[in-house]
Amino acid sequence: MTHDEQRVWLIQQLLAEKEEYRAYRIPEDAQGQKDLLRALMNVRMPEPIGEDVLRVQDEYLLEENRRAGVTDLADLAPVSWDGRIYLWQGDMTTLKVDAITNPANSGMLGCFLPLHSCADNIIGSKAGIRLRLRCNDIMCAQGHEEPTGRAKITPGYNLPCKYIIHTVGPIVDGPLTKEHERLLASCYQSCLRLADQYQLRSIAFCCISTGVFRFPNRRAAEIAVDTVLSYYRETGSQIKTIFNVYQDIDWEIYDVILNKK
Repeated sequence: MTHDEQRVWLIQQLLAEKEEYRAYRIPEDAQGQKDLLRALMNVRMPEPIGEDVLRVQDEYLLEENRRAGVTDLADLAPVSWDGRIYLWQGDMTTLKVDAITNPANSGMLGCFLPLHSCADNIIGSKAGIRLRLRCNDIMCAQGHEEPTGRAKITPGYNLPCKYIIHTVGPIVDGPLTKEHERLLASCYQSCLRLADQYQLRSIAFCCISTGVFRFPNRRAAEIAVDTVLSYYRETGSQIKTIFNVYQDIDWEIYDVILNKK
């Protein structure tokens, strides 16, 4: 199958899974097809699926991700005062690093909202169906929701990264408290400990708990940087940390913080 044929075939397989989907028409344009495929993946429960579907999906997503472009950590420059720390603006799912962080919810199964713009949804869409299946195995074995401030690790599947470290950040519903701050610091600590446990050499952090979780951007950045630096001092870890921002406002905040060190 060609790349375009793979996309249509995958849509057909996912539509055939549910009786209520079978009346759906597949769009003729490529973007419409891509949106439908992603939406079907977003809403799909972690149920068994044929290996032939997963194989074609992996081939398709690997090519899609290649076409989106890959940024290799080896091509980036660290800050001037510490060769372990980087600041980079862009789409984290294009980073070739050992691990990226996923700002997960407590269910740890990804975002089920079709085409939602959150990082959890985008990571799941680009990693593929195997990610939700693996997360479901982890959560079934655990037997309860993931506590805030903790972390779990999975393969990166079709992403350029080797692993994804999933962490549940605090939700700020009202005034910011010391407990919110403690839990956010715990997210960074948990991810770093897990990365070192797996002997990873690099980890990219998104702006955990900002956005829809409403943690103030500047304070979140201060906690992120301070926690990483404290971890370095306490452990002597040589893991490389990339503070990955997407919005201009976060770039400006991190740029000021890191240039004051």
